[in-house]
Amino acid sequence: MGNLCALIVLIVLYGRQWQQRTLSQLSRKDWLSLVIVAILSSALAPGLIFQALALTKVNNVVLVGRLEPPLILALSVWFLRERVNRWEIVGAITSFIGVVLTIFLQPPETNMMQVGGFSIGVGELLVAIAALALAVSTIISKKRLSRVPLGIYSIVRTALGTAVFFVSALVLYGRHHFMDVFSPFLWQWMLAYGVVIVVIGQSLWTTGLRASTVSTVSIVSSFTPIVGIMSAYLVLGEVPTSAQYLGGIVILIGIVLSQVSTHHKTPPRAAKTSVDSMQAEQEINAQAGFKGI
Repeated sequence: MGNLCALIVLIVLYGRQWQQRTLSQLSRKDWLSLVIVAILSSALAPGLIFQALALTKVNNVVLVGRLEPPLILALSVWFLRERVNRWEIVGAITSFIGVVLTIFLQPPETNMMQVGGFSIGVGELLVAIAALALAVSTIISKKRLSRVPLGIYSIVRTALGTAVFFVSALVLYGRHHFMDVFSPFLWQWMLAYGVVIVVIGQSLWTTGLRASTVSTVSIVSSFTPIVGIMSAYLVLGEVPTSAQYLGGIVILIGIVLSQVSTHHKTPPRAAKTSVDSMQAEQEINAQAGFKGI
């Protein structure tokens, strides 16, 4: 239901880009890449994260989700041959260490599994796999889809991801999984979710990207883990554990170091450039990491 709300908003915002001339310029490789990205980022990753939320705390999902930016950096160097400076490397390694501490220092829980002599929460492992899927989808987008209009990219990804997500849930859980789809209770929350999170949230995010500079949005995005943990406490009453405190602090140190790299490598003129292209938005989203569902 949430994906359908998002799809309606995207069609309203970007429907004008769906023209025959524009669509005919996309090659088969472009469409294949769109399909792969849609499955990874809009079906597989959300499914894993939703399942993780049923098994572990929101704070763990937020913190382990920070595994995505270091993975994107590593894959960018490996596959795209992008050049990075030492601050980016140090920041990524530090954030990775923070995620590892969050995973392995968790107190014993019921949903745990043994991997190489270590106990790992199943929920945390699912989030890590989701972060990998999102990182791979970002690399494919940067490599193959940089010339695809943002509207077409967003609508195809959301529509196909919704369809795959629905079919997967139907196969895995059966028809009874959707027995409450017309429940007034569900739709009350879905309408609130659609208006506040999807419509207002995505509109503000898109407008902010267009109106801000790359450096400003990069700094603001770094507060995502803090806001996520605060929201988990205020909304769900989740008090961070010692492992989450330690891992979160290390992750924040890594984010700060990465911001140092951003200012070192960004020329003053480039720092004043607004985020007005799909490639620039992908760069910002890559730095922001997991933003919640």
